Amino acid sequence: MARSYYSTIFDQPADEVWSIIRDFNNYSVWVDGAGESQIEAGKSGDSVSAIRNVLYNGKQIRQRLLALSDVERSQTYEFVGEAPMPARRYRATLRVTPVVDGNRAFVEWWATFDCEPERRNDLVAFFRNGFAQWLGSLRRYLNHRSSSRAIGSTAASTA
Repeated sequence: MARSYYSTIFDQPADEVWSIIRDFNNYSVWVDGAGESQIEAGKSGDSVSAIRNVLYNGKQIRQRLLALSDVERSQTYEFVGEAPMPARRYRATLRVTPVVDGNRAFVEWWATFDCEPERRNDLVAFFRNGFAQWLGSLRRYLNHRSSSRAIGSTAASTA
């Protein structure tokens, strides 16, 4: 079984980062390239077993939420049906941990999967690079949101 892993530090508190990631249907809010996203069968975005049907870079992708923990600030999911790449038994976990020094967040994202041996290194790199890219878009989203709030509070205090 192959494993791909990426981690980074966010300047925002863990609870703020988790509040965006937590809703399984928020993918299109913070992932560049993600279009419309819907949770199937009328479930909510925090329901274990919810299936997210999202348009990502022109492809429909279906993923099932397998676990969600507010205590650990983590979620685990898998692909439903055929994965959009040659990986089998794909399971990914996204976790947010508080960094006490500076009230920041340590965010890690990893996946385990099976694949043909000759594809292993390419797929490990593909997912690691994807996690880095998607967390980069989350960082931009949170930074933009923070600066928008700061501008709003400055405008309100000068009015």
